[in-house]
Amino acid sequence: MAGNNDARSQVDIDNSVLHTLVQSNPKIAVLQSEAKVATEAEHGMTVRDAVKRYPKAVAWSILFSTAIIMEGYDIVLVSAFFAYPSFQKKFGESVDNGATYQVPAPWQSGLSNGARVGEIIGLFINGILAETFGMKRTMIGTLVLLCGLIFISFFAQNIQTLLAAEILMGIPWGVFQTLTTSYAAEVCPVALRGYLTTYVNMMWGVGQLLATGVLRALLSRTDEWSYRIPFALQWIWPVPLIVGIVFAPESPWWLVRKERFEEARKSLRRLTSAASDNELDNTISMLRHSDAIEKELSAGTSYVDCFKGTNLRRTEIACIAWVIQAASGASLMGYSAYFFEQAGLPTTIAFDFSMALYSIAIVGVFISWWVMTYLGRRTIYIGGLSMLFLVLMGVGFSSLAHNTSANYATGILLLVFTLFYDITIGTVCYSIVAEIPSSRLRTKTIVLARIAYNIQGTINGVITPDMINPTYWNWKGKAGFFWAGLCFICFVWSYFRLPEPRGRTYAELDILFEQKVSARKFGSTALDIFDNVPDSFEEKRIEEAI
Repeated sequence: MAGNNDARSQVDIDNSVLHTLVQSNPKIAVLQSEAKVATEAEHGMTVRDAVKRYPKAVAWSILFSTAIIMEGYDIVLVSAFFAYPSFQKKFGESVDNGATYQVPAPWQSGLSNGARVGEIIGLFINGILAETFGMKRTMIGTLVLLCGLIFISFFAQNIQTLLAAEILMGIPWGVFQTLTTSYAAEVCPVALRGYLTTYVNMMWGVGQLLATGVLRALLSRTDEWSYRIPFALQWIWPVPLIVGIVFAPESPWWLVRKERFEEARKSLRRLTSAASDNELDNTISMLRHSDAIEKELSAGTSYVDCFKGTNLRRTEIACIAWVIQAASGASLMGYSAYFFEQAGLPTTIAFDFSMALYSIAIVGVFISWWVMTYLGRRTIYIGGLSMLFLVLMGVGFSSLAHNTSANYATGILLLVFTLFYDITIGTVCYSIVAEIPSSRLRTKTIVLARIAYNIQGTINGVITPDMINPTYWNWKGKAGFFWAGLCFICFVWSYFRLPEPRGRTYAELDILFEQKVSARKFGSTALDIFDNVPDSFEEKRIEEAI
């Protein structure tokens, strides 16, 4: 996966920056030899080697990422309830003189966006708590909080209480959104980074599939338990996760940033299998080397630092990449059951189509892992946006024919959209936003990126119900034309601004950004960050740095 440097063409890189760093900070030179060994080992490590060497890191990362199931479950649960007869009757208003019920579009928007408002709060809190207390303790605390907040949604008797529950539960979900990705990025080697950071998207799919499956199974019930049971099932996840995460190792990167090097070494030992003391020392030196470089290039770990110097570009890329995930038509999947129903399909068939959609989403993640083995993130992203544009245009055109066949064609095209989405931008986005930020600002940059995503999601939550609600815009499948237009704009940005981080260590990415390498040349740039120690470097300064 990572050993592609030999195939890269040389692009003009000013190594004076590296020499200056070494001369101004002897500590960097002291760490270089061991860091170089560890970096070369990572570049030469295949996926199979990485799994053998870091099986514990894989397991702990998977455990953390499992928390995302809860967010995927509830987000789809609420949007699917808009097509649920018993929920519509309890929380909606009568239509056609009581023949049917509909939750008004403003309340649909409110419930959908309530969770996102809470998530934005949780994201900001996570950026502070995770850097202060560590990822492990922050995760445990938010899981405990969620256990209590579920009671509010379970006992809600009116739509106002349900909205309050969504906002409050959104706070821990906001923590999960970024903490799981950050943890995966920091406990695994380069060869596994793309797989474990994108595993989060699979957990989204699992949560969405479980929610739709539960609702489909309870569709025949007409009492209040048809929607209270799905809320109650949210208690299944937090307690086992808390028990497991209590025993998880803290991120070595976070411990290095706190200069707790011996603890970082112990944590790293718990993440690796049969690593020698020398290998552990080399890896810790690599982490310290990267951290020292980042301190010299752009000192600081605050939110403001995300917008200074080269970090501004990195923040832009992370934010827009995640916005694209929401701005390219994905909201049609979130409202799939309701969308299918308003497109003319029976309610049972609408939920069957939704279950198929989320099953395909999970399959798409597996295919994406295979594709990432051979293609870079940039190639997958740009190619995916091209395919999504074509499918969305097909959704729009199929809706022009007002018949049953066209309704089913719309449903099938949305399944195709889901497959392409989860093979490409739906999955790869998680890897990009985790790899692009600097190590010292990773958590906060991912927080800002997810906030940007949630802002776009909030916009989607306002306009999508209006698009497909029969009492408002009533666009139905014609919404495909709108999202196709946004998808094209996303394609243009990605072509000119999205770099290729595949196979790069974090220190290499730091230098490439510092040198302002074009996004289109990131993947072809040859770079040796260790070929920069002056031969005349004074022995005394090295000893002082030690």
